[in-house]
Amino acid sequence: MIKLVKKILERLKNKNYFFKKLYESAAETYLYFKYKNICHKNPTDDKIIIFESFIGKQYACSPKAIYNFLLNDSRFADFTFVWAFRAGKLKKIRNEFTDPRTVLVEYKSGKYYEYFAKAKYWVTNWRILPYMTKKKDQILIETWHGTPLKKIGIDLKIEGNALASQKKSHKMYLHDAKDYNFFVSPSAFCTKVFTTAFGLDQLHKENILIETGYPRNDYLINHPEEDVTRIKKHLNIPTDKKVILYAPTWRDNQHILGIGNTLDVENHFSKFMRNISDDYVIIMRLHYLIASKIDLSGYEGKVFNYSQLDDVNLLYVISDILITDYSSVFFDYANLHRPILFYMYDLDDYQNNVRDFYIDLKELPGPIIKTEEDLLNAVYNIETITNQYSVLYQTFCDTYNYLDDGKATERVINTCIKSKN
Repeated sequence: MIKLVKKILERLKNKNYFFKKLYESAAETYLYFKYKNICHKNPTDDKIIIFESFIGKQYACSPKAIYNFLLNDSRFADFTFVWAFRAGKLKKIRNEFTDPRTVLVEYKSGKYYEYFAKAKYWVTNWRILPYMTKKKDQILIETWHGTPLKKIGIDLKIEGNALASQKKSHKMYLHDAKDYNFFVSPSAFCTKVFTTAFGLDQLHKENILIETGYPRNDYLINHPEEDVTRIKKHLNIPTDKKVILYAPTWRDNQHILGIGNTLDVENHFSKFMRNISDDYVIIMRLHYLIASKIDLSGYEGKVFNYSQLDDVNLLYVISDILITDYSSVFFDYANLHRPILFYMYDLDDYQNNVRDFYIDLKELPGPIIKTEEDLLNAVYNIETITNQYSVLYQTFCDTYNYLDDGKATERVINTCIKSKN
């Protein structure tokens, strides 16, 4: 009987907008009180830390860096570490975790809610489910996931976000920020951006921002040189070719109902893939919000799609050139001091109708390119471009990456997590 009622409600929700909103509101209220009850039954344990990256979709980013540091820090030898993953991800990744102190839970499962209710520390790089409000004696560490070029959160004033209305989106950012105890910032620039983008100024919570650098970037500074060959062999990337990493972001205005965000690779990058010299191979790394599939038939051995690889750092360290657009990846990649090309074929439309930028594009540590022909020429003349941008590149790093010294993770842990209670 209950299953039948749920089916009827689901059908009504999908057919009627008003009922859909009513259903979602009722469901969230129910989950809120259900989670409150779970919290009441599970007192906070000062020695449990729970991690979540990209809402359970990846084992990556700063939560991963913090977790791996804690594993090898004797101060936390008696702690329990919990990772939350989506069901499909959990099956694939389970065998990677061998430390007996680590517990894996399925996203939105009973154990998931139970461990969030018990954990003293929550470490995330994005959002926590809105009905999961932490208790007063719990600590939420928001690491975020990049230095933004394009405007985000409450700073985004251009209407037309495909994921949510502007008003709803702003409300979500404020709701999230109310629970933050610490917000990791990689620079003074980001501290200023996060203050307004998350409404920390409105909430009078500017003091939660900690300028430590991003833990996830420690690997870019500290990785051993032999990792390059090891990773290439593991990913079947030729060791005798130059590697180009293509990592574009998603577009708010390219969204298909029922499918998700799309990216028109065929019309904007296929000519480049066809014509690039055999001296190069290309690694495709699409944003995690892009749902469209890439047809790489005919490009076997030349173009590799590693959009689903969790840790983008592995792709950074094996690549010789980065091609991106408005993605924040170039801020991190610049730590390697390797060439960056900005392929912005839709720049005018993007800046005027989708999202504006936080920084003047004249600060970018590489050229802006709008056609595939010019992109090919830039790759072939990369040494000349590198020389042209050397001073600007260093100025960029001095402005945005000055805290990336390989010790950010330790600073975050020492600031946010107590080993003795």
